[in-house]
Amino acid sequence: MAERRARRHDPQRRDRIVEACLRVIGEVGVAGASTRRIAAAADVPLGSITYHFDDVDALLREAFERFARRVSDRFEHAMAAAPDRAAARDAVIALISVDVLTDPHELVLTHELYTLAARDPGFRRLTHDWMSRSRRALERHVDPQTARLLDALIEGMTIHRALDTEPPDPSDVAVAVDRVLAGAPSP
Repeated sequence: MAERRARRHDPQRRDRIVEACLRVIGEVGVAGASTRRIAAAADVPLGSITYHFDDVDALLREAFERFARRVSDRFEHAMAAAPDRAAARDAVIALISVDVLTDPHELVLTHELYTLAARDPGFRRLTHDWMSRSRRALERHVDPQTARLLDALIEGMTIHRALDTEPPDPSDVAVAVDRVLAGAPSP
């Protein structure tokens, strides 16, 4: 009689799969993120993905939700740490110039999420929630309209900084933030 193989106890397996999914997408994009590649990166059997997730879309959603939450948490922390509007201004400048999307994998993840959101309402909801969190964090220091404008400025300037082939002039970021903040009422 054949001996039964002991089942491996691995309570972090699902978490490793999600993290591996993010790493793989950061390296090769969604199109290159096959379940086989993700399973190999997570060091799990291929069947673990179908055991833990209904389909690849469910895995992508969970992975991108985690990614958006991480970036959003960093942003929220920066705004919460700013004791006043002047410090919030400096924090926004630092977010654009230094903190957000400086990791090439995060840049790829962000753009892959945007692409999915352009096609799929479920991912669009995820990006909407991400933007809403960012705006709420900004609204600690500015009114809702200014928060919306600053959020768009942060996204746009971050993308330009990451993709432009010419190095950006750091003073441009401060000028742009100051122009948006000029005359903006307090929250």
